[in-house]
Amino acid sequence: MPKSDRLFRLLSAFRMLPQPVTAARLAAETGVSERTLYRDIQALRAGGALIDGEAGVGYSLTEDPSLPPQMFTRLEVEALVLGLAEVTLSGDPMLARAAAEAQAKIIATLPDRVQRQAIHAVSRSYRYRPRKPAPPHLQLLRQAAWDERAVDLSYRDVSGQETQRRIWPLGTVFLDNEVMCLAFCCLRQDFRRFKVLEMQDIRLADESFRPRRVPLLRSYLDRLQKDGASSRA
Repeated sequence: MPKSDRLFRLLSAFRMLPQPVTAARLAAETGVSERTLYRDIQALRAGGALIDGEAGVGYSLTEDPSLPPQMFTRLEVEALVLGLAEVTLSGDPMLARAAAEAQAKIIATLPDRVQRQAIHAVSRSYRYRPRKPAPPHLQLLRQAAWDERAVDLSYRDVSGQETQRRIWPLGTVFLDNEVMCLAFCCLRQDFRRFKVLEMQDIRLADESFRPRRVPLLRSYLDRLQKDGASSRA
């Protein structure tokens, strides 16, 4: 692994883990030996990171040079913590991980007093009925929307009929108990909402619909607002 990648992963581990954190835990998180870890900690210190601690005691990242300082009000901190906590309950493991990493990065940029407010935030999010686990192809749909690539799939509609579809994925919507994909359906030549869990045999197509995703999504959202979300797949 290149040294720059190791140092980036080490910084990420510092932001994510409760501190002080032992060298053994950091080495396990970053996939290196403890000897390499000690060298990487010295490299971060040389680069301006303020890391307290020593071998056998544990380490704490008290100043992160890679992130600019930020300031939030107490209410803004509560909003950030609550919003990111809700993401972790989405049923999407990749988004949950990203939310935790984003929160760690944000907290790392805050002054000590505001950091404590974020760590001990008043607001919490909890669901008695967790969302269904996200299917593995959700990341493929997300990537296809980012890249503006068409997707081929099999889909069982509300009548129980299974059809072959080519769609242009525009975005995903997390409802209470369902994840929907907003898309332009090439078969129907119109906008449709697809239940992600009802999609099968999903694969990327060679077709690109760049740069139409943003205007198409804006048009679809305008229609949903006007007709009360009456369109269906």
